[in-house]
Amino acid sequence: MNAQRLSRRTVLQQGVALCCAGTLAQSASAADPATLAAAAGSLSIGGDLKVVRLGLGAMRITGDGIWGEPRDVGEARALLRRAIALGVNFIDTADAYGPEVSERLIAEALYPYPRDLVIATKGGLVRPSAPEWRPDGRPQHLREACEGSLKRLKVERIDLYQFHRPDPNVPFADSIGALKDLQRAGKIRHIGLSNVDVGQLRQAQALIKVVSVQNRYNVADRASEDVLAACEHQQIAFLPWGPLAQRAQESAKPDAALTALTAVAAARHVTVPTAALAWLLAKSPVMLPIPGTSRIDHLEEDLGAAQLRLTAGEMQRIG
Repeated sequence: MNAQRLSRRTVLQQGVALCCAGTLAQSASAADPATLAAAAGSLSIGGDLKVVRLGLGAMRITGDGIWGEPRDVGEARALLRRAIALGVNFIDTADAYGPEVSERLIAEALYPYPRDLVIATKGGLVRPSAPEWRPDGRPQHLREACEGSLKRLKVERIDLYQFHRPDPNVPFADSIGALKDLQRAGKIRHIGLSNVDVGQLRQAQALIKVVSVQNRYNVADRASEDVLAACEHQQIAFLPWGPLAQRAQESAKPDAALTALTAVAAARHVTVPTAALAWLLAKSPVMLPIPGTSRIDHLEEDLGAAQLRLTAGEMQRIG
């Protein structure tokens, strides 16, 4: 994911009443909180990690600009615990979030971990300062980054370790080779990629088994449609970052798909974020959305998407 923090309230200012925001989530959690996320269904990562198909992105539990400590550490820990209570068993993070803060908070809040919890993290981006996100795909850096994540997360092996972004200054094969070595050494269970194109996916697959791809994808930004198609064809989990189309919400240029989605949300009496996540879940069986937030009410709203089934007609209108 990228760093810019955008207000979730901008997403909700689309003609959908705020009082309806948590309707689905509240009704489901009132009956059995632990089954809320499970309504999204499940998928298998790498053939041996079964996860609920609506996870949590842990980027926004850090400070403003994804930098430093959160304003309320207690609330960040409570949010992580609430996600588990609502049935989430997949959390995505990265050493660059904070940096290091997100991983540490996950361990502080959840360790010892539930047996079915899968924590995916990423390495390959460094943060010299708050606005900087620099790729570093050097094998030495990736080895050091992985060791740091292992210590912060308090695990002996990372279930899913993702290469955060290809480094134009380092041969891609060298970076992937470093992850392969870490996997052989027992530090990594499965390897995923992030921010890659189809060619890079194929190049990596010539060296390793790729079990997931995390690219930007949402109703208004489908530049990775070909990557999603490749993942679906090969049963590789696809993790869409930026799932709520916030950039499109902020843009003055209208987007036809987003406009249609907003109309569907209004007709269903749900918020646009809920509809955006439901659209992703309906889009592909390999889709694993990982919406991020720093607030428990937004978490519950997001998980309400698991209860929302868009019709074929609604999917056709949205496109």
